[in-house]
Parts: sequence; C-alpha cells; structure tokens
Amino acid sequence: MKAVYYICHDPEWGHVTKHVWDVLKEEGYLETPTNIECDGDTVYKYEDGEHEYWMVPTDIAICRDYDRYLPFMNEHFADFDMAGMVTWHEGAAAMENVLTCHSIGDMDSGYFSKGAPRFMRNIMKAMRRHLDEAGYDHYSVSTEGTHWSGVHNGVGDPELIVKYPVPIVDIEVGSDPSSWDDVTACRALTRSLFEIFNDDGAKLHNLLCVGGVHFDPNFAAAVFTDWDGPEGKESFGVSHILANQWLVTGDYGSEEGLAKAINCVEAIDGGIDAVVMHDKAKADFKNLARTIGEKYGVPVFKHQKLRKPETLGL
Repeated sequence: MKAVYYICHDPEWGHVTKHVWDVLKEEGYLETPTNIECDGDTVYKYEDGEHEYWMVPTDIAICRDYDRYLPFMNEHFADFDMAGMVTWHEGAAAMENVLTCHSIGDMDSGYFSKGAPRFMRNIMKAMRRHLDEAGYDHYSVSTEGTHWSGVHNGVGDPELIVKYPVPIVDIEVGSDPSSWDDVTACRALTRSLFEIFNDDGAKLHNLLCVGGVHFDPNFAAAVFTDWDGPEGKESFGVSHILANQWLVTGDYGSEEGLAKAINCVEAIDGGIDAVVMHDKAKADFKNLARTIGEKYGVPVFKHQKLRKPETLGL
C-alpha cells in the first residue's frame, strides 16, 4: 500500500512541519530521493518492506493553493491508498496540547473527500502510543469536525475537493506556539505517519457522526473504543463528522442539507453501519440523522451509547 504526505518545508510558515522535516532526516526517512520535484525541492520515498510512504515538500500548506497543487497531485499520486497534509492547528477555542487527524470536506457546499475510517484509526492509535511512550499524558489525540481550510481561508474552490480521488486527512499539532514548537509532540506525529497501515484487524463499525462541537470528545473517544465481539475485537470507524456549527451554516435541516449529508455518507469507504447523533443537536438535525438511518437501513443512536458499544447490537 502507498501513502503520500504533503509537508510544507518553509520554516517561516511551517511551524510544525519544520520540526517534522528535522525528525524525518534524523530518523532516516529521507534517504531515498526520487526523480520528482515539488516547488523546486526533491520528493522522497521510504519503504518498510511492505508499504511505501512518499514525502512531498511544499512552499505552503496545499489547501492554501489547491488549484496549483491539484494537477501535480493527480499526475503523481492519484493511485495512492491514502494521503495526508501535515500542518499546524490554531483557533480561538481550539484545544491545547493536541495531535489531530480529520477528514476533508466543505459542509456548506456539500463536497467531501473520500473518508478512510480504518486508516484514521490506525494513525490516531499510533499517535496515542508514541505520546504515551514519551510520557506525554498531558497531550490529547482527537478528531475534528470535517472541514477544509482552503475555503475557510477564502482562497479555494470547494469543488476541487472531489477532484482528488485519494482519501486525504489533515494531520496536525495544536493549537498554539508552545505546542507547535514541542519537538517531542512533533516527533510522535512524525513517527505515526509510517504506521497508518499498521492494523490490529478489528472489525470496524463505521459511523456517521452528527452534531457536537468541533473537537467533540465523544467522537474522539469512539476511535479508541474496543470491545469483544462474537468473532474477536470490534471497534468504531470514525471519519466524517458533521459538526454542529456547519450543520447550521450549511442548512442541514433542509432538503438541500439532506442531499449534502448523503454526499458525505457516499464518500465514506465501506459505507456506514450506524448514525450517531449528539444529544444536544437541534431537532432538525436529529431528524436528519434519523432520515439518513432510514435511507441506509442502519441504527441511529445518541452519543452516550458509544460508551457501551456491546449493547448496540452492531
């Protein structure tokens, strides 16, 4: 299997990625140059005997100039199994001391990248393990509500999201300068990039998550929830999360909003096995969750039930 990571190599802009590049060099991941260049610099490949990992240096996060990067991405990396944009996270109400991984999509317009719940689970579990090995229990590993920073920075056309056929996620350290410059946290993130295909074989039950805040702890916790099923370990698959703030701005209580939500479901690899709605979601959005459940013939339940997965009958 093959993964590609788009990593800004400008130390003035890449607050996290300047440390990521240092770790990549220190730990031997940049020893195989390719004949491909991006923004005047060499693309590197690392192989572990089973999988390939390609590291693409960029002048800026690709979402900030997606119309320029997209042709290059499709020319060289359209047949890959997974992609990630490595960057930094910030925001007025953002979590401190956090490593994040989230799916790409623009809820207002209804364009969603392919969701890869198994690969998201793999990398997030790797993040948690590397943080624990470093004694970093003051750091969290979290999902985020599905979004695309390109459109939120006013520089990208959301229709471009679906022009790249590879599942892609943002992989970040957040959310302030002290965390961006925390080399240990950046090292944990970097090492996790090469474990995205390391899988424990658990049977996944893919969720569509509806409602909640941007960093919703309930949906993040679901990624790390395992239980014993009749055939062995089972777990939840989390990718696209329809956070409350964009359910509102995207008018997801309307027929048009339902069509957008269907686009989201159709983008998730393997489909969905359940819809989980945050208990504090407005009535219109709870109705949306029930309608999606009926359409796909899957159960719909409130987020509290994620804590007792063995009772759900999945």
